[in-house]
Amino acid sequence: MDWSILNQEQRQAAQCTKGAVLVTAGAGSGKTRLLTYRIFNIIEQGANPYNILAITFTNKAANEMKSRLSQLAPDISHMWVMTFHALCSRILRANIDRLNGYNRYFSIYDDNDQTRVIKNILSERNIDPDRYLKTIQYLMSESKNNGLTLEDFAIQYSDAPNFDLIYEVYEAYEKHMKANNALDFDDLLIKTKILLESNSDVLEHYAKRFEYISVDEFQDTNKIQYQLIKLLASYHKNIFIVGDEDQSIYGWRGANIDNIKDFIKDFDAKIFKLEQNYRSTKKILEAANRLISRNVNRLSKKLWTNNEDGVKIERYTAFYEGEESEYVASAIKSLVDYAGYNYSDIAVLVRLNALTQNFEEKFLSYNIPYEVFGGIKFYFRKEIKDILAYLTVIANPDDENAILRIINFPRRGIGSKTIEKLQSYCIEQNIKIRDALLDLENQNMSAELINKLKPFADILRDIIDFYNHNGLQKVAEYIVEHTGMWDLYSQDTEDNFNKRLNINQLLSSIASYVADNQTDDLNEYLTSISLQSDIDTYEEQSNKVTIATIHSVKGLEFNMVFITGLEEGIFPLLRTSGDNDIEEERRLMYVAMTRAKKRLYITNCRMRYLYGKREDRFQSRFLNEVFDDEPKPKIQHSDSSYGYNSHSLEKTQKTSVLYNNKSGYTPIIHKQPDKIKTIDIGDNLKTSGAKVIHKAYGKGVILSVSGEGNNTIAKIDFEKVGIKKLILAIAPLEVVDD
Repeated sequence: MDWSILNQEQRQAAQCTKGAVLVTAGAGSGKTRLLTYRIFNIIEQGANPYNILAITFTNKAANEMKSRLSQLAPDISHMWVMTFHALCSRILRANIDRLNGYNRYFSIYDDNDQTRVIKNILSERNIDPDRYLKTIQYLMSESKNNGLTLEDFAIQYSDAPNFDLIYEVYEAYEKHMKANNALDFDDLLIKTKILLESNSDVLEHYAKRFEYISVDEFQDTNKIQYQLIKLLASYHKNIFIVGDEDQSIYGWRGANIDNIKDFIKDFDAKIFKLEQNYRSTKKILEAANRLISRNVNRLSKKLWTNNEDGVKIERYTAFYEGEESEYVASAIKSLVDYAGYNYSDIAVLVRLNALTQNFEEKFLSYNIPYEVFGGIKFYFRKEIKDILAYLTVIANPDDENAILRIINFPRRGIGSKTIEKLQSYCIEQNIKIRDALLDLENQNMSAELINKLKPFADILRDIIDFYNHNGLQKVAEYIVEHTGMWDLYSQDTEDNFNKRLNINQLLSSIASYVADNQTDDLNEYLTSISLQSDIDTYEEQSNKVTIATIHSVKGLEFNMVFITGLEEGIFPLLRTSGDNDIEEERRLMYVAMTRAKKRLYITNCRMRYLYGKREDRFQSRFLNEVFDDEPKPKIQHSDSSYGYNSHSLEKTQKTSVLYNNKSGYTPIIHKQPDKIKTIDIGDNLKTSGAKVIHKAYGKGVILSVSGEGNNTIAKIDFEKVGIKKLILAIAPLEVVDD
């Protein structure tokens, strides 16, 4: 084995193959290389890949590791390299029949499926679903991620407001899931824990099998994931953990940064530090170190690099969000047109999904190709979920949610009353809906009900039979053609065109899955896609700008990164409840900064339209922490001092709950003129259809006008640059005659 590819610290860690080891690996420090070469070293020493378990945070990371290992080791087909949820799903597929009421054909419900079930339970009790939905989902997930069963929940959460209702819904939810042979994402973890703890032979099998266990991104594990690791490592105790508390950014979904400290104590682990960064320039790294050093809850370390010094970090303060997106778009155009970069070199990162729209609109007007991650997932789109529901009905006979989704889709004359009669009949006869439909002619139903249900029953029998004879890839194509779904989207509208593209993409991905995995197993396919995140589809080869939430690009890197929306209340995100974790928000900013290899741009706005209203914004505290060794930047936008609302300082007191709570931070307020001047905008500039000329954009036509006073915004279609939104108080516009 050629050890020269690793630095001294990496080499020492990779050669430590026995016992418990913790590696604190800073951003860009080569941890994937370390993990890969350590596993290769273990194989070279004579270990069987069958006895190795490597747990990653994302499917993308798992695929990357398998790709690297396959180039080093002759055969890794029996090695398990996967995420926690994929690991649990595989264990459950083989053993869940040990848990009463489940079988190996279980469905995996995503967040939308879970929401639908809980809403139905609340509606059946004549309770407004929107009032309690989020609270119930949060408490259920928190409970499961802490390893608590329903019975434990009844004890530990008895003091929660509206506990009786929440427990009743939770109990009904669990009964519904078992009746439908379905698990949600949190169930995959807790059911595996229950399975291992209650079946000593199953635990012994896996604990003895996995002689060597490694876990990546350990800082983002929750309590139950750590409990699972301790169970699986209970026999050999050879466990290799890689994590960085400075990159722990999932506390909001149960990740426990203290798992790192507990691991050191529980396993008496050896500790190695990777502090050399191979990714970023010195200037980017120095700023990132300066920022994260303000956190208290962290192990002492400071990243360094031999990379070039690099260009300075660019900071831009826009007047409003349209100017911010204009700056980003024009900078990207310049980098691509004049500096030789590709669009795929660039990422625009946001704290909130709500901030992506302005960039999408601006990129369209600039003809900048882009792809959005962190928003609506591909497999959440309606047309995709409809096809997957047909496949689920084939795979899981008990999943009545899937049947009810497609029983009248595309429309075939089966209304809600017919469905209610079917459900009532099945309850009375103690028979599954699918079984009743497949044997419809022999059911003791009215002739009218049978005739209503027959078209769907025929389709159901047809697709099940077709799958049994032709497999996954062909049945997916068959469903699209023979259920009438393709005809449903045949009209040439933009929406239908996009739906047809998505359906084609799904069919293509199924074909690729079958070819890549050499399997037509429907359950394995449904499991694989249920555990995918949208960033798993990210491809560097596609020459597009990435627009993404910071959470969704964890583990990725780009030559150039724009971090946008650096304003108090947005980044850091501050909640009116006062339940804010500023250290985690700072870690999220650190993760965003360390995605950048060569250039980093940071932007904020003085005012922003968000959630239906335009408000003045305070600059983020993180700007001072990143740039505190550098001179204050000039405001780089057009003359906008007129633009501040006259009530901005008065409003500070009203919104102070966001800024003066537990964080103890006093925001910097942009200096205001002694007297805010209201600009008189002529009526001719407020008229739709008016022809105008702009100093930079040339001639255009006003399409629409919204807002009032200094916040009046016109949507203008310019002949040269297309549609833009401009604030009339500051835009250099003149009305022109025909």
